Amino acid sequence: MVFRAPPPGCRPSQNMRFGPILNRAFYERPTVEVARGLLGAVLVHGPAAGMIVETEAYLGGDDLASHSARGITSRTQVIFGPPGHAYVYLIYGMYECLNLVAEPPGQPGCVLIRALEPVNGIELMRSRRPAARRLGDLASGPAKLTMALGVTRAQNGADVTRGALVVRRPTGKCAFEIEVTPRIGIGECADWPLRFLIRGNPFVSRR
Repeated sequence: MVFRAPPPGCRPSQNMRFGPILNRAFYERPTVEVARGLLGAVLVHGPAAGMIVETEAYLGGDDLASHSARGITSRTQVIFGPPGHAYVYLIYGMYECLNLVAEPPGQPGCVLIRALEPVNGIELMRSRRPAARRLGDLASGPAKLTMALGVTRAQNGADVTRGALVVRRPTGKCAFEIEVTPRIGIGECADWPLRFLIRGNPFVSRR
């Protein structure tokens, strides 16, 4: 399934300029709309930044792959809170993943940022991920991109509409295609088509 979308920015230039920060209203929408709308936007953490090229939506209710399916806990309470906040969690006891909270307060939903195309602070990102030999491997996965951007659980609950960790609209406009596939690396609800990526972009986590 392919959707055509005209968000700004297709293939960014390095050291690009950014547009305005995405506001709270952007995130206070259905999770799938937010997941699709984030493609082409630029995730910024201090001097490092990358264009979002791949996301996954995690819903409330019957989505057993979502952490919110377990209800409100000390870990998941941020997902049930106001939209436009970061949900950062640990996987495999060593890697961190970044999600952005969607939906109105009280309604769980979040978007996993799966891959970025690096655009700013690339040398800094390389220093954080010396094992990445190619630019295409620098942020092509949810744990890779948090390491490259220096995002840790210290940013859990951070308001991404202000501060050091934000999402901005890029400058310039062009159209791209959004490819939709099932999510990756999950056991529950594995066939739900909730992974979104910029078709043809070489920086996605998996073709």
